[in-house]
Amino acid sequence: MTATPSASLELRIKQRALELGFDPVGVTTLGPVESYGAFAAWLEKGYAGEMSYLARGAEKRRDTRSPFPAARSAIVVGLDYGGKQPAGSIARYARGDDYHDVMLGRLTGLHRWLERECGRTVSGKAYVDTGPILERDLAQRAGLGWIGKNTMLINPGRGSFFFLGALLVDLELEADPPFQADRCGTCTRCLDACPTDAFVAPRVMDATRCISYLTIEHRSDIAAELQPLIGELLYGCDICQDVCPWNVRFARELGDPALAARPENVDPDPAGLLTLSDDEFHERFRRSPIKRARKSGLTRNAAIVVANRKRGRPDD
Repeated sequence: MTATPSASLELRIKQRALELGFDPVGVTTLGPVESYGAFAAWLEKGYAGEMSYLARGAEKRRDTRSPFPAARSAIVVGLDYGGKQPAGSIARYARGDDYHDVMLGRLTGLHRWLERECGRTVSGKAYVDTGPILERDLAQRAGLGWIGKNTMLINPGRGSFFFLGALLVDLELEADPPFQADRCGTCTRCLDACPTDAFVAPRVMDATRCISYLTIEHRSDIAAELQPLIGELLYGCDICQDVCPWNVRFARELGDPALAARPENVDPDPAGLLTLSDDEFHERFRRSPIKRARKSGLTRNAAIVVANRKRGRPDD
């Protein structure tokens, strides 16, 4: 995409976002969220588990204007984290530096560039998993893809291995057409592959059974019947993405050096993690997404993996 000086502001925004390393990019207007009813029902059924912060900010998620009332439009971006990386005990997205820092820095740069283009102060705020926004709904409205049966946003040209972020601004921008097609068809590979049967129905996930939730957000002990099903996964899970035909065909090599994997965080020895001191944990996982699990969570996960190795895989 090449934008000339006479091109529309929306086209120039997309070109600048691509130059900053984002892809895909879309624009949408803000307003009521169509999927809010399903989200509220999901909370009501207890599928959020211990993620109480979701309920605290639930009402603001009803309308994408609520988190930043001055905003009128959203520039929604994706950042690919390399779905062709080999599978391992750490989910692909968490092997390098914290994507929040990477994306927020670039969105801030986009915001400053936009102010220069407009010749005035642009009231705006960047979000990357940091506010009461249903990001996948916003991304679908911006034309970036559809929400698959595994609840991931899927882009037809790159699959689902990418982060989402948004820059909300007080500009009235021309919106892209929303992505309205459902291209999952009759496929159920993601639902069938989940080791813990976390999917209650297509596009409805019980997080309390999801390995990603259990190994990251869940702070309590993991139920005994679920522990063998975790296998050798220490942090997160990519299984429902790995089997998706859109990823099998379109997932990409990691091309962004800012997200390069730290070798020690690709497939670490779980026994070694059990002996980390507090200082060693904080130093090793400084500026890493893995710190989200805290030392107590990571060592809990490591102990489960060590036990699973001793008794063999659950399907042996």
